[in-house]
Amino acid sequence: MTETGITKKIGRIEFAVLSPSEIRKMSATKVITADTYDDDGFPIPMGLMDPRLGVIEPGLRCKTCGLRAGKDGCPGHFGHIDLAMPVIHVGFVKEIRDCLRTTCRGCGRILLPDDRLEYYRKLREEYVREGKDTSFILKAIINEVKDVEKCPRCGREVGKIELDKPTTFRENGKKLTPAEVREWLEKIPDEDLPLLDIERKAARPEWFVLTVLPVPPVTVRPSVTLETGERSEDDLTHKLVDVIRINQRLQENRDAGAPQLIVEDLWELLQYHVTTYLDNQTSGIPPARHRSGRPLKTLAQRLKGKEGRFRSNLSGKRVNFSARTVISPDPNLSINEVGVPIDMARELTVPVKVTEHNIEWCRMMVRRGPNPVTERGEYIPGVNYVIRERGGIRQRIKVTEKNKDELAEKLEEGMIIERQLMDGDIVLFNRQPSLHRMSMMGHKVRIVPYKTFRFNLAVCPPYNADFDGDEMNLHVLQGEEARAEAEILLKVQEHILSPRFGGPIIGAIHDHISGCFLLTYGDRKVPLSDAVRILSSIPDKERFPKVHTDKDGKKFVYGKDIFSSILPKDLNISFPAKVCSHPPLDDPRKCPTKTCVIIENGELKQGVIDENAIGAFKGMIIDRIVREKGPEGGRKFIDRVTRLGIAAISTFGFTIGVDEEDIPVEAQRKIEEGIEKAKEKINQLVEAYRRGELEALPGRSLEETLEMEIMRVTGRARDMAGEIASKYLGMNNSSVIMARSGARGSMLNLSQMAGCIGQQAVRGERIHRGYRGRTLPHFKKGDIGAEAKGFVSSSYKKGLTPTEYFFHSMGGREGLVDTAVRTSRSGYMQRRLINALENLKVDEDLTVRDTDGVIIQFVYGEDGIDPTRSARGKAIDLDKIVTDLKKGG
Repeated sequence: MTETGITKKIGRIEFAVLSPSEIRKMSATKVITADTYDDDGFPIPMGLMDPRLGVIEPGLRCKTCGLRAGKDGCPGHFGHIDLAMPVIHVGFVKEIRDCLRTTCRGCGRILLPDDRLEYYRKLREEYVREGKDTSFILKAIINEVKDVEKCPRCGREVGKIELDKPTTFRENGKKLTPAEVREWLEKIPDEDLPLLDIERKAARPEWFVLTVLPVPPVTVRPSVTLETGERSEDDLTHKLVDVIRINQRLQENRDAGAPQLIVEDLWELLQYHVTTYLDNQTSGIPPARHRSGRPLKTLAQRLKGKEGRFRSNLSGKRVNFSARTVISPDPNLSINEVGVPIDMARELTVPVKVTEHNIEWCRMMVRRGPNPVTERGEYIPGVNYVIRERGGIRQRIKVTEKNKDELAEKLEEGMIIERQLMDGDIVLFNRQPSLHRMSMMGHKVRIVPYKTFRFNLAVCPPYNADFDGDEMNLHVLQGEEARAEAEILLKVQEHILSPRFGGPIIGAIHDHISGCFLLTYGDRKVPLSDAVRILSSIPDKERFPKVHTDKDGKKFVYGKDIFSSILPKDLNISFPAKVCSHPPLDDPRKCPTKTCVIIENGELKQGVIDENAIGAFKGMIIDRIVREKGPEGGRKFIDRVTRLGIAAISTFGFTIGVDEEDIPVEAQRKIEEGIEKAKEKINQLVEAYRRGELEALPGRSLEETLEMEIMRVTGRARDMAGEIASKYLGMNNSSVIMARSGARGSMLNLSQMAGCIGQQAVRGERIHRGYRGRTLPHFKKGDIGAEAKGFVSSSYKKGLTPTEYFFHSMGGREGLVDTAVRTSRSGYMQRRLINALENLKVDEDLTVRDTDGVIIQFVYGEDGIDPTRSARGKAIDLDKIVTDLKKGG
């Protein structure tokens, strides 16, 4: 913003290189001593911790600006080291190489005739005028200079310039010293610099060879005092110590007239230390290390990558008022709630401004102190700090048992108390990696005992959380505006419908689905005592189910009626259930198995409640209720249905054991016969291939055709084993119930446990790598039959043979490696996409624009439909409209 309040756009940013004279000008002192502190612990003058470079010790004053250490105090000042001999700056090696390749060592001019230089100058001016990139001109000049043998001006022969990484230049194989390189670069005239892609005002090429090294302020590389009392210096200070020591030795040896070899060795060592000071990951040289063996983090490492300044300290940073711990499930919490451990609640605080309306309440809170306990030991919130401003200075006073009463009396309007967390506070809850909007949502606090965060299992899918040791982060909001925003926009109930596919991402999972399935499958009759127990777990029911009496005089309630007790009274919906194997296309009433769902006026008339009804991602009932009753109605239903499911499954009991995968002997025999037939068929295919009788498929070689045919046969064999196994595993089997209802797993898992595991594949092909001519030494050379190429005919229940186990491990390993590779690739891809798209927004005229106002899309998503407000991606739900009209008519 300018003084007039008009926002201005940044036209361009220019970077320049510091000249030796600028480095000396901005320097507060020359640094000549490698030592930091004297025996009394005071900084040594003209050493690396000289007080003129800034102060970090509290109480001391900076000798340059006179300010003390601290946030608003001395910012620190640069020093400088005069290098005994020049050294190459590793960051500008490519630029130096380009300058040496394109210019003459004798006269310093670009190795092209004047007419060509004039052509390139005009071309550059034209491109600069139009605001286009001019870097291609230097590349063109380098290409043109390759064939020049003599300088067109002074006639000197042109040498071949080579770069030995990282910083050694050679001309025709002879090594150039940094001093010679600098001398060469000094000869390049100013008018040739623009063609070398160097701005005249910004840099001179000889500045790429260092004669003076700037020493960063002490505030950039503070030393810390360890518990033992020893001082530990920063990595940059360590490196600067090395630079000064070698620099002194080089100067002494050079001045004393030491042999050229010794001087050159020390010069190379100085070059090494300056290079690793600038970048300690330079390829071609070993990194400088601590005594412990840890590589030093020098200048480039401070800025680069994930742990560097930009990504670690600027884009994202550590914050206060946050907590992190392991997560646990709690089906009794609402989807909007999060259980916070007492220890965390005592530590995390919410600021409350003292006003005339709340001053008495604030006094009462302060009197409680930081650790109030009731007689029964239950949690009540206290106050940790009182903040007051006096003369523009903000004071934070810690509340203790001694000063709490005194502070309560002194409390005035305008002060702030930091009270501990209490039930009902709104917080942000997050699980990493945060990949979409629902990775961070607003929850209401519920203080709980023990050490873990707790939340409802229905909220696992949006966070992609499970309870095998996952940790999550909690952020306590500090401002009224932030709390209002979280309450209105971020609460979990506002995110039931996903913006990805327009359906519910929050819904029943696992045991919730199994429980509701058991309750509604068939005509389940629940004894009255059990029904009461199940119903007592549901708060504010819509209706009470009808009680029936059987012929023995025992009272019972139909499971379907119990489920109906949580449905809104005006809900009308019908859809096929997941468990239904032959859903009718037009009318659920025509369902042959009577498993398709029909709900009329909030009563479940027909069907089974499974994943298609209440599950996350597929739940039709949840979808309809959220659309008709809004987020609050959706929240109520999800809270009720999850409690109902848990209560039902707890009452009926549900468990699986290894004997669930037992199938009768006759079924095993049938599977074995089927597998034998498949092996025979494979042998016939192999024989036909060997005899040359196999017909190649269009566009495939004979080998490819054989492999495809064998894969087809093995695939059919596994399917056949699965079908036989599932015939004998009925709906009285818990594993089958979970697979068919969509609670967990699939029939494929079951068929692999009970029937046959099937063909193992690596990269979509049968296993063929191993020894020469065979996969394992257990097979004959040239064997391309079923077992030799990774067909596992055993089931998990039966157990695998050693060779099958080996092949199965190979197939499994591919999956693990693939997952690991995909995760890192997609993570980086997501990061790049977010960075590219972060400044797009939907404008008031409903166009999608970037920050410059450039139109990216005329209508959001090309169709203007917000998936969360659509009918699963479509603008309107025609079927529902037609059904409603029919009923109305």
